[in-house]
Amino acid sequence: MPLKIDEKDKKIIRLLHKDPNISQEEIAKEVGLSQPSVALRIKKLRETGLIEKTVGINPKKMGMMLAKVDVETTDSNELIEKFKKCPYFLAGFVVSGKNNVCMIFFGEDMSTLETIVNRHIRILEIVKNLEFNVIIRMEGEITAPVKFGEILEKPPCGSKILCKNCTAHGEGCLGCPLTGDYLGELL
Repeated sequence: MPLKIDEKDKKIIRLLHKDPNISQEEIAKEVGLSQPSVALRIKKLRETGLIEKTVGINPKKMGMMLAKVDVETTDSNELIEKFKKCPYFLAGFVVSGKNNVCMIFFGEDMSTLETIVNRHIRILEIVKNLEFNVIIRMEGEITAPVKFGEILEKPPCGSKILCKNCTAHGEGCLGCPLTGDYLGELL
């Protein structure tokens, strides 16, 4: 059930979107409320998940490539769940039509994106068909949550092959930043 917000909440959201560092006092003046009332509204908006503060990287400004992968799968939930912790995964959508999942990935180069698609998605039994497209131009900004820094014993996508044992690693693919086998410079 969608949450209800009033005009003052909408104005608070617009002000925060325009300037995430705006003070509650400034918002109070703009909205016509007291600072404590604004604080309570912002707290409620955050607790209900209507607004979030995301810290991450902007792939576009870092010179990263973006890819859209449309997949026909027999289990959309399993496919998206498998990549939620992947440091290259931006978003996944269950959509209508033959290709029932759309996934967005980013990476430093084409070889890394191709490796994700060909060695981690295309090979899955639940994948029936796949279309891989590089995003040429993007309008707006994207913040990719930081999912790197911690070194894991196993790849977060569940791959049975470690990057260092993969024939694509070093032959174009930069590897996964979470396995300790990452050869890139940006992440």
